[in-house]
Amino acid sequence: MDWTAPNRLRIDGDALVVNWRTLARMSGRAACGAAVKANGYGLGAREVAQRLVAAGCRDLFVATWGEARALGDVGPARVSVLHGVRDEDAPLVGLPGVRPVLNTPDQVRRWRDLGGGLCDVMVDTGMNRLGLSPHDVASGLLDGLAIDTLMSHLACADEDHPLNARQQAAFADLPGRTSARRMSLANSAGIALGTDYAFDLTRPGLALYGGVPRAELAGVIRSVVGIEAQILQRRTVRAGEAVGYNATWTAAADADVAIVNLGYADGYWRGFSDRGVAHGPAGESLPVIGRVSMDLVAVDLAVAPSLSEGAWLTFTYALPTAAAASGMSQYELLTGLGDRFDRVWT
Repeated sequence: MDWTAPNRLRIDGDALVVNWRTLARMSGRAACGAAVKANGYGLGAREVAQRLVAAGCRDLFVATWGEARALGDVGPARVSVLHGVRDEDAPLVGLPGVRPVLNTPDQVRRWRDLGGGLCDVMVDTGMNRLGLSPHDVASGLLDGLAIDTLMSHLACADEDHPLNARQQAAFADLPGRTSARRMSLANSAGIALGTDYAFDLTRPGLALYGGVPRAELAGVIRSVVGIEAQILQRRTVRAGEAVGYNATWTAAADADVAIVNLGYADGYWRGFSDRGVAHGPAGESLPVIGRVSMDLVAVDLAVAPSLSEGAWLTFTYALPTAAAASGMSQYELLTGLGDRFDRVWT
């Protein structure tokens, strides 16, 4: 059945590839991978991987074995599962080209028991999230393992924080202590810190999808995703009447208002209430008014009197701007985009 949703994501595949190539250049001599976890940060992991692998990316990162299975065949690329391996993951061990990133002594032992094939290893250098300690490495825990990539993760790369340099120095002290053939530290923001953080492999995520975690990336990272939604009803709100839950917006004079097929169930969060902006087909700027609800949002049509039911509006969703307007992080804005959108790649 040929059916279209009343809202859609317009995803720029060329911009995605341009962003990856930009980050690859900034990575210097290091290879540049791609984090495609959380369903490609909400855009569609298979579609993202297909385009990036065609552009030359050979290292993909997911969170779980379920995500690796859903990703399917990625051709010449390799997939690393960042959360390691649980007992429950054993049935999926052996997926072609997929390996775990071991984070704990128990995971190391479990991986050995499962056959001890090629793996990656995470070492904690100061974030205190996932990873073995440098003491674990020094104790010989990893001896005999076939390790492709030894990695760590920066806690504060989006800020000018002294922990960045401390983590870089701690990680730089690890080469030669394991059999790993590569070292990897930098995420998107870490790439912007300079090639001292790149080592052998970088692992961008947010910036691939249009996010700007550091000022150095402003102007060089292209926006990838936009939201479009259809007007469900056009109505006149009389002076003194309110719009939406809790009556947070009241018409100062008679107002033409569009009720649009979009809400926080789609990932257009309540933080956009009275702060978001939509645009009409001619580029008219149409403020979001009243409270964003689960499935609907109201827009002031004062400068677009000809728009009617069924017309499509485009909502401002350049990630740094949308984050400032909504109070949500750029990561949340991407990964919260819901399943009800049609995802249209251009």
